[in-house]
Amino acid sequence: MPQLDTSTWFITIMTTLPALYLITQLKLLNMSYHQSPLQKNSNKQTPNNYWQPKWTKICLPYSQPQQ
Repeated sequence: MPQLDTSTWFITIMTTLPALYLITQLKLLNMSYHQSPLQKNSNKQTPNNYWQPKWTKICLPYSQPQQ
């Protein structure tokens, strides 16, 4: 049974790793992230959020009947 030639594996792995790293960096570079609130355009109106101006009422479970 012939032996597996592993002499080129080191070079293959060591050249693949930087290539994968560069591809990942280029993919991340093209992604657009949300802007922080300080960088947003102040002329745009923010949509009215229903939950923002109101307090929500927390309903506790009924208490045990008194004995």
